Amino acid sequence: MFRRLSRAGRVEFKSLTVFSFVCMLLLPLVALAEEQPLEARRPQKIQKTTGHGLTAEELAERARESVVSVSFAGRDGQQAGLGTGFVIGADGLIATNLHVIGEARPISVQLADGTKYEVQEVFATDRLMDLAVLKISVTDLKPLKLAEPETLKQGAEIVVLGNPQGLRYSVVKGVNSGTREIDGKPMIQLAIPIEPGNSGGPVLDSQGHVQGIVTLKSAVTRNLGYAVNISALKGLLEKPNPVPIERWLTIGTLDEHLWKPLFGSRWRQRAGRIQVDGFGSGLGSRSLCVSQEALPELPYEVAVEVKLDDESGAAGLIFYSDENTKHYGFYPSNKSLRISRFDGPDVFLWRVLDEKKSNAYREGEWNHLKVRLETDRILCFVNDEKVFEVKDQHYTEGKVGLAKFRNTVASFRGFQVGSQIPPYRPSKETAQKILDLTEDLRVDRPPQADLIEAVVKETDERRAQQALQERARLLQKQAERLKQLAQSIHERAVRDELKAIFTSEKKEADIDLMAAALLVARLDNNEVEPKVYLGQMTSMVNEIKKTLPEDANAKAKLKALNQYLFHETGFHGSRTNYYSRSNSYINETIEDREGLPITLSVLYMELGRRLGLDIDGVGLPGHFVVRVNSTAEKGELVDVFEGGETLSEEAAKVMILSANGGRFDGEYLKAQPKRDIIQRMLRNLLNIARDDEDVQSMLRYVETMIAIDEELLQERWLRAVLRYQTGRISEAIADTDYLLEKSPEGFDLRRIHEFRNYLETVRQD
Repeated sequence: MFRRLSRAGRVEFKSLTVFSFVCMLLLPLVALAEEQPLEARRPQKIQKTTGHGLTAEELAERARESVVSVSFAGRDGQQAGLGTGFVIGADGLIATNLHVIGEARPISVQLADGTKYEVQEVFATDRLMDLAVLKISVTDLKPLKLAEPETLKQGAEIVVLGNPQGLRYSVVKGVNSGTREIDGKPMIQLAIPIEPGNSGGPVLDSQGHVQGIVTLKSAVTRNLGYAVNISALKGLLEKPNPVPIERWLTIGTLDEHLWKPLFGSRWRQRAGRIQVDGFGSGLGSRSLCVSQEALPELPYEVAVEVKLDDESGAAGLIFYSDENTKHYGFYPSNKSLRISRFDGPDVFLWRVLDEKKSNAYREGEWNHLKVRLETDRILCFVNDEKVFEVKDQHYTEGKVGLAKFRNTVASFRGFQVGSQIPPYRPSKETAQKILDLTEDLRVDRPPQADLIEAVVKETDERRAQQALQERARLLQKQAERLKQLAQSIHERAVRDELKAIFTSEKKEADIDLMAAALLVARLDNNEVEPKVYLGQMTSMVNEIKKTLPEDANAKAKLKALNQYLFHETGFHGSRTNYYSRSNSYINETIEDREGLPITLSVLYMELGRRLGLDIDGVGLPGHFVVRVNSTAEKGELVDVFEGGETLSEEAAKVMILSANGGRFDGEYLKAQPKRDIIQRMLRNLLNIARDDEDVQSMLRYVETMIAIDEELLQERWLRAVLRYQTGRISEAIADTDYLLEKSPEGFDLRRIHEFRNYLETVRQD
């Protein structure tokens, strides 16, 4: 039974903490979660190296021909990055780090003899483990032998080869200090100095076998670095995801019809943001990204939100640009705000018109910059507060866009151009109403449902969050609860959208599965804009259609779909970090081209539907597949996780028997309703959050599951416990009352009564 332990609110149930009890409650849900792929569960053979060890000199001499330098080019065609790689296949396969090859850049490989090759294909990538395998057009290379996993003992001597600071083919000797988990990844700890350019180099044992790939250096001491274990590379080679270089060059790039980058740096788009880093080649290491949008007549306004990773940097808006070196700029710089005029390419043609600090600017956070252009003046605002009024009329026409200076890393979002852009923050009257509503917000519990309702009525979601965050800065004791209130408003908005998608009035065929899956991703990341990815889906479908005749039949369409997804663009099942939350987000599956069986299947189904194919989801226990109904009389099972391989009915039955205790249930082979598919995606996230002991995330997923289907009683019981753990006592009581009223079969009503009584005592306290 439950018993009270202290005012801190910790509860034990038969010597288990409440969190352990929550985990017990989740056990029935685990059976429907995505399981680890069979390949990852196979035991690996471990073979110890034997024979006489080689000296460092002998190792270096033997491996020299197999170590290469890898570089990628900037937008100006000049070298922008340099690292190391090594030959793993005589037919031109090169292993290195993913960060060594940049993003969407031309890549070249230089061999030890000085010959240089352009990379023809990115043969495989793993973003989490920072690995990449490249393919060059050569057939007589000397590959290094890959060691068997777990054969490098702690204290063993190792040799690392690389190109530190651009010094090609350098050798360093050290020892294996041990294994460490860095950012959730198992790494080999190396007692050697690591410098820029070493990344991607092989870690050799005394037999000359590759035990790891150098990845990063310690931020604490110079003579310490880390390498990815060779097992990660071997797993990647078993299931590569090749992407032709012409496709690689399009990853993350901005739409050329919307943006024109100038003067180098890396401009890319991800999850609704435009991000930039690296030195530009313009004045002050300046780089521009000019909008190609048609501009209205004067007066008009241009605005964007910007966030700097380092406040000593500078990034913001440009306007009246000639798409070259002449333009104005309004931007934060070294914790101040500036408006400048650039009249050419050198420092003598750069004029700072005004500079000042502003209390409205928030260091380290998102800030809204806006410029209003009128016939006789320029007005500049930060977070709706006017900073500058300038009469300079040197330029009166030209493009608008974004700029960054020096080695700044910056993010932009919400770029707008219009005759009049609405205020960024709520009006003073609305803000005051929200402040009045939260004046008596208690610091010992989260915001309650009635307060959320009251705030939502006053303004839209974005402005409500802004007002609440401002309040949090002024009142530190209330800050955490106000942020929770803003998050609750966001979650409510997402849940309302999901409820609208799955309203009972809609037929199954009318439910937009992709939109629902994107909302699941938006639940955790409010910067995910579904319309952006729905537009990307349309572009993908159009690319596939270009390869098809107008009278293409279902078989031809399916073949074109498989060719595009698995061969041209490299979509693949995630192997090395199967349980990462990223694999459960459909937007990141699209961006990174890898995911779980269910996320890949949803993408496959939705692309197929747009091509006119009849594809259903089939929720096998522990593994999601699809059935293509328009290719055979009974349809054909397809395993999207395995690159579109056909799955026989017999093999599917074996999977059901194996996961279902030897009992066959034909229901698993039936088409799964779209509502159930989304619930399964949420349940996957719920189980990951459970393993991470992330109670807030668990509650978020359970709340959403119940919003879609109020009849989920097991989840409602779980929600009661999670609400208690997060301080939502009244809401937890409401759930127990609901269950006691329903009195469902299979529930221990006595236990629910005891829990409800305990909650009442906590509420009184």
